[in-house]
Amino acid sequence: MTGTNCCLTTKDFAVLEVMLERRRAFADPMVGMLEHKLSNADIVQIDVVEPDIVTLNSRVVFCIDGGPAETRTLVQNEVRGPVGSSLSIATRRGLCMLGMAQGQTAMIEQADGRQESILIKAVLYQPEAARHTVKGKSVAEVRRPHGLTLVYSAAADRRPLGETAGMRQTEDDDPGPSAA
Repeated sequence: MTGTNCCLTTKDFAVLEVMLERRRAFADPMVGMLEHKLSNADIVQIDVVEPDIVTLNSRVVFCIDGGPAETRTLVQNEVRGPVGSSLSIATRRGLCMLGMAQGQTAMIEQADGRQESILIKAVLYQPEAARHTVKGKSVAEVRRPHGLTLVYSAAADRRPLGETAGMRQTEDDDPGPSAA
């Protein structure tokens, strides 16, 4: 990182700007932290962000004050999923982690005034890096997972489930004018 404490994608920067405007209206105590993050961040395009940078929807392994490692997905809003699987950027910890690099440590001040150290141990998944990986593969590789082979194909005369059969006629099958 070049003299700043974080690197934000243009998308993440825009999300934080909207968050800041909404929180300013309610005199939220996190306004100062948001302003600091936005004013000290390097802004990069989504397609050039390094894969070890924490972005929205990244899966991150981190430690708080040298404690045990925790793994969370950094999200914009709390999602309904398994308890403890996500961390919102609306929290002090989540906001602090956004834009940090793997191996980087940062200090944050909690609402009660105590200092807390956050270490980013690993970025297990980053959506932007995953997008780069997919772009480099052929369409067939993306659609068919490795190791799967088609071993049977239904005959062409079989109809998909729910499709109605059309009327079949053969040479001797004509009922004639009396059927009308």
